[in-house]
Amino acid sequence: MHHPTHFTVPAIADIGDAALTARLQHVLDHKTKPLGSLGRLERLALRIGQVLGSEAPQLVQPQMVVFAGDHGLVARGVSAYPSDVTWQMVENFLAGGAAVSVLARQHGLALNVVDCGVARDIAPREAAPGQPRLWLRKVAPGTQDASIGPAMSAAHCAQALANGMEVVRGLPGNALLLGEMGIGNTSVASLLLARLCGVSLQDCTGAGTGLDAAGITRKRAVLEQALAANAHATAPFDALAALGGFEVATMTGAVLQAAAERRVIVVDGFITTAAVLVAARLQPAVLQRCVFAHSSGEPGHALMLAQLQAEPLLDMGLRLGEGSGAALAWPLLQSACAVLREMASFEAAGVSERGAA
Repeated sequence: MHHPTHFTVPAIADIGDAALTARLQHVLDHKTKPLGSLGRLERLALRIGQVLGSEAPQLVQPQMVVFAGDHGLVARGVSAYPSDVTWQMVENFLAGGAAVSVLARQHGLALNVVDCGVARDIAPREAAPGQPRLWLRKVAPGTQDASIGPAMSAAHCAQALANGMEVVRGLPGNALLLGEMGIGNTSVASLLLARLCGVSLQDCTGAGTGLDAAGITRKRAVLEQALAANAHATAPFDALAALGGFEVATMTGAVLQAAAERRVIVVDGFITTAAVLVAARLQPAVLQRCVFAHSSGEPGHALMLAQLQAEPLLDMGLRLGEGSGAALAWPLLQSACAVLREMASFEAAGVSERGAA
């Protein structure tokens, strides 16, 4: 078993706190409403209160971070789009024209784009206040072809993980929204689900950006080759290095750091959930800090969410990525906090409770 030479997994404490949970539940139960009547919004409020350690949690300076990288597997025809789209979309994010750019603007989310391993050089630029910020953290210009051997060396994977931790350390706020861009990366998510959870590729390989039936069959065959070529990579770090992408590895480091700092982590779709899966296999308490934004249209995502016992907030058939679903779910987190902080109790409002004579 190859342990990372330069990456030490940070300690992530169990933040389960029965007393705080009881206080949060008491606050929710005495708001001016029938018991439990705000449904899943109440469970969301409880989760955010637990992460931030407060009965009156406030989300401040939320950071949307889009991790970008290219994949050697794309040479094998696993995507409907060419690799060039990765760098072109990075430019689109930075120019403000992508879906996640629009949604981040709408919801007041600071947009960060990280070049983790895009095949083309992305020119550095200074971000004006309120404009998207570019982080150049390229490990290499794309991974190797995982169908013939490891996508990245242990050293490269360790570097990507460390880069993700370092990016989060440099960000303000207490909430991290995860996004990604990388042509071919639904293949990575499928491979990690198959390897770490034992789910069959038949069940977890989908159309990605829009493959037809023949394309999906071809993609599945290539992914079977990748699993066979990396049969010994079964431990979480080893599987990430052998089957992963630079953007997924960098995001995994970011998730570990955000969890260590008790930031609320808003998980987007299939690929961001794959990074959380790896992080949770390294440190299970990561999951206590996560809010799962949605269940995507990619077939492997529901299976992965089930493995994590995650309860997604939305189901809108999204399959774009970028962090778009995390941005769409963001107002629900804000509403959950507002209810905890601002809604009156029966006592304070002078409203009679049920059964009160």
